[in-house]
Amino acid sequence: MDSNPFIRALSLTGFDQFARRQGLDPNQMMRLASMPVASLIRPEDILSFRHYCGLLEICRQRSNNSLFGLEFGLYQGIDVFGDIFILIHNARTIGDALLELRANFALYNGAAHIDLEVADGVALFGYRADDTAIRGLPQAEELACGVGLQLMRTLVGNLWQPRAVMFRHVPLADEGGYRQALGIKPTFSAAHSGLLFDECVLAQPLDCASETLHQLIAGHLSGMERLSADAMPGYVRQLLRNLLPSGRATIDRVADCMAVNPRTLQRHLAQENTSFQQLLDKTRQHMVLNYLQAPTISLTQVAHLLGYADVSTFSRAFHRWFGVSVLEWCRQSGVSRQPLLLRNRVKERP
Repeated sequence: MDSNPFIRALSLTGFDQFARRQGLDPNQMMRLASMPVASLIRPEDILSFRHYCGLLEICRQRSNNSLFGLEFGLYQGIDVFGDIFILIHNARTIGDALLELRANFALYNGAAHIDLEVADGVALFGYRADDTAIRGLPQAEELACGVGLQLMRTLVGNLWQPRAVMFRHVPLADEGGYRQALGIKPTFSAAHSGLLFDECVLAQPLDCASETLHQLIAGHLSGMERLSADAMPGYVRQLLRNLLPSGRATIDRVADCMAVNPRTLQRHLAQENTSFQQLLDKTRQHMVLNYLQAPTISLTQVAHLLGYADVSTFSRAFHRWFGVSVLEWCRQSGVSRQPLLLRNRVKERP
């Protein structure tokens, strides 16, 4: 892959509440956009950026609110940054804070970039997507500018206003709607999407900065996996964990969630010396060992959680993986759940 088309579900922070305020059913909107509903409560999930933009566009249409993305971004504010906000809020200056955001943005968004450029005494705090031909991208860019405005107001002061708000696209609504949302008339069809402000703002110190807390969070973030194109197997494993209990963990479904076609997915996995079937087997093996530690889960439930239609098929797969039956594995591993496993031994025996 030349670019990485994924983001974390942290980008959906507040979506449930905001969508309902717009008269929308958030679960229905997620399904229409081919996004897992469960990701609304799992901010670490990995999602397709293309589907995310599509979600915003669907919400724009269904709510009849052309500024859905912008208003959602203003609603999200700093909450959408998660732990990164703790890091940037404890930088020495506002300029350092924005540089920290730029450096760590790939932890949560692999499909877009934060820009911070200075020329002739004016700073540009911008947002730039790799793929500019995505349906709904203008909604995502306006959302990003809304979030950026709230971030700057948190760092500088509630009454702060930029010199200009710029969008690469044409207006999505009338001028009055933008003025009401932003407090300023944006510039459209610009070279960049972002905020312009005086360079001197970057030098302003952050009074609440804590070097100790900054280092602590920096250490925590350094251990996180950045969203990179060569991490495709990890993305597939995560989607499989989400999809297996529903019985929909097929390559077509996983590819759809990632907004690629199945052949493309297989090709990228082959480049990483693996395949969809290998990842499916390894994910199931890891999950089943966790499930068998829980004495209240029957074999029938375990089979369904792993995406099998019946216990017989699951039992054959388990024997293929580990060379023993489920009950024998439990005995060898000292897992004290035999009475529960044996409750339906006649019915569940392969």
